[in-house]
Amino acid sequence: IRKTISDEGSDKGKSKSHVEIFEKGSIYFAKVNKLLLKPQDTLCDKCQGDLKDKPVVGMIIFQEMKKTGNIDTQLGEEYAGGTIMDPDNGKTYKCKLWVKGDVLTVRGFIGFSLLGRSQQWFRVK
Repeated sequence: IRKTISDEGSDKGKSKSHVEIFEKGSIYFAKVNKLLLKPQDTLCDKCQGDLKDKPVVGMIIFQEMKKTGNIDTQLGEEYAGGTIMDPDNGKTYKCKLWVKGDVLTVRGFIGFSLLGRSQQWFRVK
């Protein structure tokens, strides 16, 4: 379980949610376990398609992430190839993430990874 931290807006710096990361055949996914700033029954009103107006708790927010074999000296072991969906705006982005110790760095982007934003998620103990 990882704790996500809001990186923008009036909630910047606040713990936002608890996310569970799980593996299926060496492919990694994450789903929302608990909301910390909104009611647990919050629906994804900005989501598109099948996720429109579905509960955020239980929603898969990143998927299809695979180890690349690359190691970043600052950020740790790299995973890529999947997507991440932001329930706050309903948009889906390409995704890379890195794991080092108790910190998971998530980067969502459009096109090139230089054009995007990063968050750090921290292991819940």
